Amino acid sequence: MKLAIISHTAHYKRPDGTIVGWGPTVTEINHLAKQFESIYHLAVLHPGTPPGSALPYTTDKVVFIPLKPTGGSTFYSKVGVLLNMPSTIVTVSRILKKVDIFQLRTPTGIGVYLIPWLSLFSRKKGWYKYAGNWVQKRPSFGYRFQIWALKKQSRKVIVNGRWKEDPDHVIPFENPCLTESDRELGKQTVVNKVLKTKKTYCFVGGLQAHKGIDILFEAIQNRKTNGIKEIHIVGTGILEQTLKKIADKSTVPIVFHGSLPRAQVFEIYRLAHFIILPSRNEGFPKVVSEAMNFGCIPIVSDVSCINQYIKDDGNGFLIEPLSVTEINKSVDKSLELSTHEFQEIIDSNYKLAERFTYTHYLKRIVSEILNNQTK
Repeated sequence: MKLAIISHTAHYKRPDGTIVGWGPTVTEINHLAKQFESIYHLAVLHPGTPPGSALPYTTDKVVFIPLKPTGGSTFYSKVGVLLNMPSTIVTVSRILKKVDIFQLRTPTGIGVYLIPWLSLFSRKKGWYKYAGNWVQKRPSFGYRFQIWALKKQSRKVIVNGRWKEDPDHVIPFENPCLTESDRELGKQTVVNKVLKTKKTYCFVGGLQAHKGIDILFEAIQNRKTNGIKEIHIVGTGILEQTLKKIADKSTVPIVFHGSLPRAQVFEIYRLAHFIILPSRNEGFPKVVSEAMNFGCIPIVSDVSCINQYIKDDGNGFLIEPLSVTEINKSVDKSLELSTHEFQEIIDSNYKLAERFTYTHYLKRIVSEILNNQTK
């Protein structure tokens, strides 16, 4: 069986000609390739130097098909999505003739026209993956339209979380991020992790407002350390230089790592006791399940389906409402955990992280998607 994946995943070309793409998606596709004869991945190819998080494909089953970069926040960038529509549809149509089934990863700018086009003009078997917040209160027009269109068509749609109002073809699916070797390393880490007098925290994600990094820094910049050893910041973004200036004056030690390869991010998880992610909008961030695998207790905002996995004062702390005061309250509660409570939580979270393995994901893809096609 041959698969076409259509996405907005950023790809780059290394000086030696190797194509690399955003690590989490590339890793997922490397695992999906085990179930297919070949995979054609249609995604955007950007100029410039790849970030540290970009990875190559590890199988020759994947054929990369470049699309022109489109989309953005400006009016002209949105017009660019429509101007490139004919060439994108021609490329998608050509590749669909070579495969047995497709996956369209949404939300994405090209999804605004590809979802209707696939629904009306293609009989090819396929499914959709919606990786964002499926129940976002005030989504953009493009996101709102894609959610509506996905609910109205008949192919399977996998989403973050379970929601009562969804039609039967919309099914909850955990976002995979852990290999069996990650699980083994995580098991060793959880067994040996000790809650010290001085606690270590981490943030992993884009240094942008929607990830809540600005409000996190507002919360910690005037805070006394009170048991906090340091906070590790992994990621890059438009707020980086502003945040570094704040960090210079902070009473809490803050360490910036920039964009790191996956293995080095895992070393940060192994070092830390807690992960803080006060996002304004998310689906279910992979960094939360990764962190749980390595014994980091989540301190996260209560958005989308996060509260379906993280229970406040149970296996983590929910920041609700999202504010400086509530962030500090959650941090205060984390500092009050006893050694016994900490160990119970990280043991429980390690077991929960099994649902985010590629092994679990592939079993569900086969049983609920590939073996259950109506179109």
